[in-house]
Amino acid sequence: MKLQAPQADLLRKLPSVDEVLKHPEVAALIGREGHTSVAEAARLALARIRQEVSDGRLDERGISLARDGMPAAIERELRQALAPSLRPVINATGVILHTNLGRAPLSAEAVERAQSIAGSYSNLEFDLASGERGRRDSHADRLFSHLFAQQIGPASVEVTTIVVNNNAAAVLLALNTLAEGGEVVVSRGELVEIGGAFRVPEVMAKAGASLREVGTTNRTRIGDYERAINERTRALLRVHRSNFQMVGFTEQPSLAQLVALARKRNIPLVEDLGSGALFDMRSLGINDEPGVSESLRAGVDVVTYSGDKLLGGPQAGLISGNKEVIARLRQNPLFRALRVDKLTYAALEATLLAYVRGDHNSIPALRMMRLSADEIRGRAAKLAAEFQSMPGVRAELVTGESVIGGGAAPGATLPTTLIAVTCEGLSATELASRLRALEVPIITRVEENQVLLDLRTVFPEQDSVVSGAFRGINQ
Repeated sequence: MKLQAPQADLLRKLPSVDEVLKHPEVAALIGREGHTSVAEAARLALARIRQEVSDGRLDERGISLARDGMPAAIERELRQALAPSLRPVINATGVILHTNLGRAPLSAEAVERAQSIAGSYSNLEFDLASGERGRRDSHADRLFSHLFAQQIGPASVEVTTIVVNNNAAAVLLALNTLAEGGEVVVSRGELVEIGGAFRVPEVMAKAGASLREVGTTNRTRIGDYERAINERTRALLRVHRSNFQMVGFTEQPSLAQLVALARKRNIPLVEDLGSGALFDMRSLGINDEPGVSESLRAGVDVVTYSGDKLLGGPQAGLISGNKEVIARLRQNPLFRALRVDKLTYAALEATLLAYVRGDHNSIPALRMMRLSADEIRGRAAKLAAEFQSMPGVRAELVTGESVIGGGAAPGATLPTTLIAVTCEGLSATELASRLRALEVPIITRVEENQVLLDLRTVFPEQDSVVSGAFRGINQ
């Protein structure tokens, strides 16, 4: 677009990047942040001014002010460009294992342990007793062995555990090791898609295994599995349905039936539990979520599950099972490609120690699940009263439901008390947007033109931060 003469004249009054970089204040910025970063920030700041001139929003006086304000504008550009994009947020949604918000927050012990290992050398793959190379997975395996000994008993001596970077990787490694070039028998009702368009059949294909679907979407019997077994069958696969429930006219074989069939035909049984609880979910009133120990006790050869869901630790894919079968997985070259680093092992070790001690409340996700509706209501009432004292803010308590999230127990809910907030002059969508734009963003739910806050997923020490945010949100 050709500029009008007055606009061209205004643009000629702007300094060049080189002139800007010679300004004393900008030179000081270069000393702190480096020439490349400051020069790029200067180019961006000048480009914004040129655009304002082209749009007719700056006159000669505006150009003069913009020139004088160049150092400050460059510093703003630098702050924006160099600020970390991964930031802590306050989760007021009531979704405990919120995938988009990083799933399980780590315990204080896990954070401290990761920090201590991160800042120094460690014996990650070094055997201190022999002075020779060690195995990195031994750090987690010894604690899993303690834990399974408590939960399973003598049968646990045959169980070992390895760690990869997430549960999808765990499934990939298991199927590639056990079934590459062969068939895996799986129920049609378990061919699920979860978040991020992750599909079980596609992972199986990447593992080099062919899919042998049996049964129908809603009904699969043990006979369907047995009839599908042939000379190319390498494994039977059972998949947790993760983020949906199937109700009504349904049927699926019991775990005991699948174990018996696998042993009868000498074929490994792999179970993808997805979330994978290491504690009794029935204590929360949730009866349909399978546990890792339950599957191992039943005789499943390989169980895969996540570290950052119901376990409440760092992102990881955990593979527990028959020590001979797991040894085959460990020898697969993919295991090295999918392995985790020292920080994951450090955080996982601290999380597992809490389980071994029976200290479940030290794990934030488990503590949140155990909060009663009355405990939440007490905090919510206090915070709602503070909101009510603020000009233009209205708040009321309403009964509601929290969810576990992360694909765990999809049909289960936990009773809670919500704070329903409205702000004068702002729609619920606008209010939620302003809360997300804060220095410490607050993520909420919006329903029926109200912003809803569920304190189940807000740490108690964050209540004052939430209150302060609303105090200035409508000013």
